[in-house]
Amino acid sequence: MKSNNKPRVRIQNASKNFDKVVALKNVSLEVKTGEVVLIIGPSGSGKSTLLRSVNRLENLTSGDIWVDDDLLTHNKSDIRKIREEVGMVFQSFNLFSHLTALENVTLAPLTVKKTPKEAAVANGRELLKRVGLSDKENNYPDQLSGGQQQRVAIARALAMNPKVMLFDEPTSALDPEMIKEVLDVMLQLAKDGMTMLVVSHEMGFARAAADKVVFMDGGEIIEIGTPDDIFDRPKEERTKKFLKHIL
Repeated sequence: MKSNNKPRVRIQNASKNFDKVVALKNVSLEVKTGEVVLIIGPSGSGKSTLLRSVNRLENLTSGDIWVDDDLLTHNKSDIRKIREEVGMVFQSFNLFSHLTALENVTLAPLTVKKTPKEAAVANGRELLKRVGLSDKENNYPDQLSGGQQQRVAIARALAMNPKVMLFDEPTSALDPEMIKEVLDVMLQLAKDGMTMLVVSHEMGFARAAADKVVFMDGGEIIEIGTPDDIFDRPKEERTKKFLKHIL
């Protein structure tokens, strides 16, 4: 669809153990520039651990992850630089309650990138406009709905101008009527060519935006295909059994 042939994210033989629990087992995956990859699977299948490993919130037990030509998993990798390049949006919004929407969006560019305040504010306003919240820049998080807070969180991640965006079940904490407003922003990001790794079971978004769907179970990738392949013609019995519960 939108992608070219160059891998933006390359995960090679990624394994992660928590004591005796194997969270990831020899996972390899490539995400091309501009590609949207949706990861599905049951609770405890390793989806979130994989995502968190891409921006070093988790350190792999073994294996490697690259973004472009930068090896992220080496001990000496600059974690701050990694998190500039890899934005992440979580289930919970994690906004600073004492800061306005605009202040939440501009905080990292001002403190981490040392962006001049005038430029950071101008870009912050543009990003709030992009997520449909121009009129909420002076509102504090407790004055915003869950959907609005999540859209501020997306704008905050975009403020660092990342190469890749990670979404870990971004709509799971939202009321049903707020889900669409967040998915619409994500859909527009996909159309704009943002490389995205998304953990979600939102099938409408999957069919509209995903280039690839990855089904994980037991810390392993069981099956990869297009949305039509996975949802309409799954090959693996474990995939078929899981999809019966969510489709």
